[in-house]
Amino acid sequence: MSKDQLKEERMKILELLSKGVVSTDEAEKLLMAMSGAEENFAKEVVTQKKAPFKMLKILVDSNDGDKVRMQIPVEFSKLLKTAKFKSSIGNTDIDIDAIVEMISQGIDGELVNIESSDGDIVKIVVE
Repeated sequence: MSKDQLKEERMKILELLSKGVVSTDEAEKLLMAMSGAEENFAKEVVTQKKAPFKMLKILVDSNDGDKVRMQIPVEFSKLLKTAKFKSSIGNTDIDIDAIVEMISQGIDGELVNIESSDGDIVKIVVE
């Protein structure tokens, strides 16, 4: 039952009380029962909260000393499919679609670990 539905039910009980259909004691018992329903609703809301954001980390260490550290929430990982993100290092292509699919299936940890022949290192990790 939603919060709005609980509020409507409370109003109906008060309406019945004002019309004399139920006694004060009966209305109080009904409202107390509604309080229990509100507590259950609050518990449901708390359990439905999302877990903390997982982060997609892209780590690049080039042979000539450049270091790139990129960290974005997993929910934004689909942005990597844009043309602005270069998805290859040397002769090694990175399948962004496959990475996004693995993330959507709930895979954690290191997804990609590439070391090129000239010493460039790329790691993609979900934590």
